Amino acid sequence: MARSVTLRAMSHDFDLTGRVALVTGSTRGLGRSIAMALGRAGASVAINYLNDEATAARTLADFRAQGLRGGLFRGDVVDEADVRRMCDAIRAELGPIDVVVVNATPAQPHRPIEEYGWDFYQQMLDFFVKSPYLLAREVLPHMKAVRRGRIINITSEVFERGVGNFSAYVAAKGAQVGWTRSMATELAPWHVTVNAVAPGWIPVERHADDPQHAKDAYEALIPMGAFGVPEDVGGAVTFLASDAARFITGQSIHVNGGMTVF
Repeated sequence: MARSVTLRAMSHDFDLTGRVALVTGSTRGLGRSIAMALGRAGASVAINYLNDEATAARTLADFRAQGLRGGLFRGDVVDEADVRRMCDAIRAELGPIDVVVVNATPAQPHRPIEEYGWDFYQQMLDFFVKSPYLLAREVLPHMKAVRRGRIINITSEVFERGVGNFSAYVAAKGAQVGWTRSMATELAPWHVTVNAVAPGWIPVERHADDPQHAKDAYEALIPMGAFGVPEDVGGAVTFLASDAARFITGQSIHVNGGMTVF
């Protein structure tokens, strides 16, 4: 009997019914899987896109075909006015935002430092530092008022692994981890948690043209012996968004089959 009570309590802890979650860059790849996972947990999900309206519409159709609640919201996550406009639209349609998942990312080419211009470094910093900053400023008044909220940054194992020929992305992801830790301390008195999920290389649509030898070489290094799938990341994010993770903040959960063991 005690075990069944415990299982029911745990199930309730993962229930996101009544919460509104924004997932940036969520019409494909890891973002899509995160949005689907949060929707299946009961959240009303704001699916965000910027350019590919056709793919966005298909994602929303798939989302609703599963009986999930949410809507589609266009917005440039590195533009202050557009972030404000998008969040206003989400609040008007779905309600105040309780969970923010910062996932949107630009292209990530591997290059030696001599081939990067500062404009590319700045683009990385805009997506991984400016974007969470802008989003936090929009959602924190509500989160502080209700003394509950979740900010979840999708970072990367590359910061801990120090991947070469990738300096702009690695540096920006390191800055995002630092921002996560600082904000976790700052917001703890309001019971707003700030955490990171750091995936390894999980092949999605944008990796379709990556050389097979590179994929094989990476897979051979994974202690668990196989690539992860997008749903692995969705599960970690759902946990951090839930009441089960109410006392976890300032942490990075690595979803990479053991590639980074501390």
